[in-house]
Amino acid sequence: MEALTGSCLQIPCNFSVKQGEKLNSTTTTFGVWIKNYPQFGLYPNNVVFNSSGTVSTYPMSFTGDVSQKNCTTLFSSLNTTYTDTYYFRVENRPFLATAVCDVLQITVKDSPPKPRIEISGDVKEKESVSISCSASTPCPHSPPQLTWNLQPDSHHMMEENTDRTFTTRIHKSITLSHEHDGFIINCSARYPVNEGKDVKTSEERKTLSVSYAPKNTSVSISPSGRVSAGSRVNLTCSSRAKPPVSRFTWFRTSRDAPIKVSEGDFYSFNVTDGGVYYCVATNQLGDQTSSEIHQLIGDAPKNTSTSICPSGRVSAGSRVNLTCSSRAKPPVRRFTWFKTSRDAPIKVSEGDFYSFNVTDGGVYYCVATNQLGDQTSSEIHLTIEGDQLVGAQLIVKVLGIILLVSTLLIFECWLKSRRCTKPQEVRHQKRRDIS
Repeated sequence: MEALTGSCLQIPCNFSVKQGEKLNSTTTTFGVWIKNYPQFGLYPNNVVFNSSGTVSTYPMSFTGDVSQKNCTTLFSSLNTTYTDTYYFRVENRPFLATAVCDVLQITVKDSPPKPRIEISGDVKEKESVSISCSASTPCPHSPPQLTWNLQPDSHHMMEENTDRTFTTRIHKSITLSHEHDGFIINCSARYPVNEGKDVKTSEERKTLSVSYAPKNTSVSISPSGRVSAGSRVNLTCSSRAKPPVSRFTWFRTSRDAPIKVSEGDFYSFNVTDGGVYYCVATNQLGDQTSSEIHQLIGDAPKNTSTSICPSGRVSAGSRVNLTCSSRAKPPVRRFTWFKTSRDAPIKVSEGDFYSFNVTDGGVYYCVATNQLGDQTSSEIHLTIEGDQLVGAQLIVKVLGIILLVSTLLIFECWLKSRRCTKPQEVRHQKRRDIS
């Protein structure tokens, strides 16, 4: 038996005499406790208690009636030096006998034993189980105080065991759910010692492991949102279950009935058209269906174009409005305007409408963008009226210069030709005079 220092130990004890022998009711019956070695004749100091009063080395007393063969004993004010083997002896002269074959081992410890947490029943969701916390009670006169986190102020019960020792117990019945899984039960036993002046405490904890059907089943999609036809989509199903999910099944809804399309927590496919998908997670305790996920087909921007108002040539300083339009699904989320330059296009605005005061001509275009892509419009040329006049004046000047130069060249050639023809006419004149 085990006991706690500063406390007591109740030793349940009964004895019987051999067949043909009996106790003498006319004489007093005494009980004796011997430690270590039963041959007390050789070691008289081994006798630690005799109910006759002759020996009371150890603080013992018989709570049972020895004359009725009940030798139950209370061993008080224990300390570790009392750890030993003990033998019971009965003296009812002329009957004397020592129970040398029934050795009692007593161990006195400074620390109390840990309480014991027990769960009875099938530990899975929706089942009712009884949970108890019990503590050994070697000293029924000062039982331990039990507390736990399942229920404050629980009712204590002290139970007698089949071997006539005692146990203090508290218990609670609960219906389990998946939320109880992983819950830690803490139970504490407080033993009063030194006649209640002090306490010694021991604790025990146990984690509930509750089995349950799949919970929190959900589906995720990558990429999210709309995708272009022909692109690849990945669906992932996740769930929490104990034991773990043994099967994930994918379905696609249809007008008639859901169509099974795949198994496994991961489903990857090339998109051909939109649809509604969901998964079912299953283990040996049940299944759960996820919420539906909608696969949407979309298009990058198409037919992107620009328009200008007013159209044609405009005067410097006047206001011009440019508008960009495009067809997309999901709708265009950004329009960006650019003006061309020698080095690189220059971003000038955002939005489907761009309005500004004209300072010079230029070439403009817009880019329409959604989550599936973008498209660039054709260019639109903005021409200033003043620019045309300057160009015409320049052309006239160039043509005038060309005409002037041509005239001068023609005149010079004419003069040269005149100089060449006059001397011949003079020579011909002279020849006619001589003849």
